[in-house]
Amino acid sequence: MTSTPAPFRRRHLLALAAALPVAAHTQPVPTWPSRPLRIVVGFPAGSSPDLTARALAEPLEQALGQPVVVDNRVGAGGNIGADAVAKAHDGHTIGLMINGNMTIARLLNPAVRYDPLKDLAPVSLVGVAPLVLTAPAAAPGADARAFLDAARAAGDKWSYGSPGVGTVGHIGMELLKSRAGIAPVHVPYPGYPQVFNAMMAGDLHLSMLPPALANAQIRAGKLRGIGVTSSGRSTLVPDLPSLAEAGVKNFNLEIWNAVAAPAGMPRAHVEKLAAAVSAIVRAPEMRQRLFQQGWQAVGSSPEGLANRIQADTQVLGAIIRSQRISAQ
Repeated sequence: MTSTPAPFRRRHLLALAAALPVAAHTQPVPTWPSRPLRIVVGFPAGSSPDLTARALAEPLEQALGQPVVVDNRVGAGGNIGADAVAKAHDGHTIGLMINGNMTIARLLNPAVRYDPLKDLAPVSLVGVAPLVLTAPAAAPGADARAFLDAARAAGDKWSYGSPGVGTVGHIGMELLKSRAGIAPVHVPYPGYPQVFNAMMAGDLHLSMLPPALANAQIRAGKLRGIGVTSSGRSTLVPDLPSLAEAGVKNFNLEIWNAVAAPAGMPRAHVEKLAAAVSAIVRAPEMRQRLFQQGWQAVGSSPEGLANRIQADTQVLGAIIRSQRISAQ
C-alpha cells in the first residue's frame, strides 16, 4: 500500500481546519420570531393602551410573519403587566406600556417587583399627548395667564382633583405648582368621571386631564380648557395655548405609550422589532388611527425611547421625592 507523504497530510489537515469556521458561518441563522408574539397590556380591554396594542397587532403580524396576540394582565396601574414582561424568558413576549410603568413605578412604590430601568428594554415610543389643564366653565380669568394669576391669588383656598395619588394628573399638577407658583390642595378621586362631576359641581377649581377625555367636556361647554402641558401647542387640542405661552417656564409634561421588551431579549431582536414598530406607527393610516385615540404618533428608535425614559424619570422623580409622594 502506498502511504500519503507527511507534508501532503499536513497541508490537507490545515486546509480542512481552515474551512471549518467558514462552513459554520454559512449555517442558516434561526429567524426571529419563530412562533407567535405576545403583547402584554396591563390594562383592561377597551382601555387606551389596549386599543393601541390591538392597532399594532395586525400590521406586526404582516411585518414579522408570525401571529401576534394581545394578553391583558390587569392591575396596579399597569405594573402587573409590566412585571410579566420583565420576567418573561420565552423570547417572544413584549409589552405595550404607559410612561409610568417605564419610569417612576418603583419611585412611587418600592414594593413594585420590577425595576423599569434595569428589567425592561426600550423598543419604540409609539404616541405622545399633553395633558389639558381644565377648570369649571365659569372659572375666572379671560385667558390662561389671567387664570394662573387668579390661582396664585387664591393660594391653598383652591383645590385640584386627580384620579388618585401617584397618577400623572397628581404628579403633573405638583410639577405645575412648583413651576407656576400656585398652591391648590390635592383631592384624590376614584377616577376621571368623579373628577368631572366635582368640577362641574364647583367642588374643584382645576385638574389635568388627557385630551381625549377633556375635549368632549370642553366642546359640550361643561368644562373650560386653560392650556396644554406640552412645550408647544398640540394638534390634539389646537385651540388651546401651551402653558409655556402663559408664562410657565421650564414646564413640559406629556403622557406617552411605548413598546418594551424584557431586558434579556437579544439586541438584534429588539432592533428588528423597533424597526417594524417604528415603520408601522409612522404610516399615514396608523398615524390617523392613533390620532383618533388621542395620540400624536412618534415611532422612535430604542435609543430615542431610552432618552425619553431618562428625562422623565429625572423630572418626575424630583417631584416625587421633594413632595414625598407615595402610591403604597
